[in-house]
Amino acid sequence: AVRFFYHEIFFFKRRLWRKYELWEWFFSRLFIAIIIYLACQYGFLDYIMNYWFVPALVVGIALGLFFDYLPHRPFKERDRWKNARVYPSPIINLLIMGQNYHLIHHLWPTIPWYKYQPAYRAVKPLLDEKGCDQSLGLLARKSFWNFVYDIFLGIRFHRKSSNRQTESS
Repeated sequence: AVRFFYHEIFFFKRRLWRKYELWEWFFSRLFIAIIIYLACQYGFLDYIMNYWFVPALVVGIALGLFFDYLPHRPFKERDRWKNARVYPSPIINLLIMGQNYHLIHHLWPTIPWYKYQPAYRAVKPLLDEKGCDQSLGLLARKSFWNFVYDIFLGIRFHRKSSNRQTESS
């Protein structure tokens, strides 16, 4: 459960709000709290849990896994050729709408998602030359256990390097 609240911690730790975003954050959490309170008071908490929270949890996990975690893991590289990956598969391509070719999006963001697979085939030699990750990479022992850790806890403390690159470079 801790993994799902990390974005809340990150939001405050980095002070990511602008203008009215902090108020928006507060009122959206207040709105959910009021709905839960009313559901408890009027006996429809089971409805809220079954038809709102559980589907939101399932979809949130699926989106987080397939659209964020798997395309970007292991989150160590800042180099544009290595900060995302490709795990080619025509079946997975259909199931997750091209997110398995996410590196193509990072390198050429103007290509629409439904053209990622042909674009990948066209630039595969270049990706090989640059040493880009082109597999899911979960079957290696260390990688698999890192994946299990990330799924259940997922909080990593990144070391600050002395020669840290700025966002503008």
